[in-house]
Amino acid sequence: MEIKIAVKNQDTILSESKGNHMTTLVYAEEYCSGDYIELQCSEAGFYQIQLEDTLPPTLVYINGEVKFEIPIEEASKRCYSPRAFVGLQHLITAKKAEENVVRMRRNLAYNPHDQSGIAGMYPHALANVVTRNETIFVARNAIDGIFANTEHYFYPYQSWGINRDPNAWLKVEFGVPVDLDEIIITLRADYPHDSYWIKATIEFSDGSEETVSLEKLGTPQAFPVQKEGITWMRLKELIKAEDESPFPALTQIEAWGCVK
Repeated sequence: MEIKIAVKNQDTILSESKGNHMTTLVYAEEYCSGDYIELQCSEAGFYQIQLEDTLPPTLVYINGEVKFEIPIEEASKRCYSPRAFVGLQHLITAKKAEENVVRMRRNLAYNPHDQSGIAGMYPHALANVVTRNETIFVARNAIDGIFANTEHYFYPYQSWGINRDPNAWLKVEFGVPVDLDEIIITLRADYPHDSYWIKATIEFSDGSEETVSLEKLGTPQAFPVQKEGITWMRLKELIKAEDESPFPALTQIEAWGCVK
């Protein structure tokens, strides 16, 4: 099998590396507008990737060509560390994941490398509503593993914002069938600026649903489930508390279990 990493701008290859089972690319230039990282794996499967050294190594499922857009504009960088994607030395790595790591119980929704328009890499989060379409409120923020929730807006307080829409939903796609035993929801808790949801429904790919009751907390709220062979889940039917704030938001959603 072969893994290939390239930094590109449009169709121009700026730098690339390839290897069997693992490869590393050191890009010794400053990123420019339009740059992106292209990751190609000759076999679909689970890989450990780190496309930016301020992001943690991440276990993802890849089944196609992945194009990770480098956030250059200030508005697109606000959900990342201010140290991310800057400077003249960028370390990018990818390797085939060990089977024992793939099969262990873990948060199957976790992916700080997710992006709104990305394809071929999972888990992936998407939503029908985003507050003002700003990067600091997009769906990927709810699966990036960052739990800072006592404020709102720039990193590390990014969240999924619903633009006051009661019909908002957020979907997490796993890419492969998984067995789930626990869902954990962490609300954004910048009270009193924020409101909160008192109830929510979690829909699963098998057609089943779970309704959960939430409290005005800043800590994670856990809910046991027993779901097998699930390929996606959707958080929907969000019932807001009757308080003065119009701004409920989600900091993190976790889906604990094992790959099928």
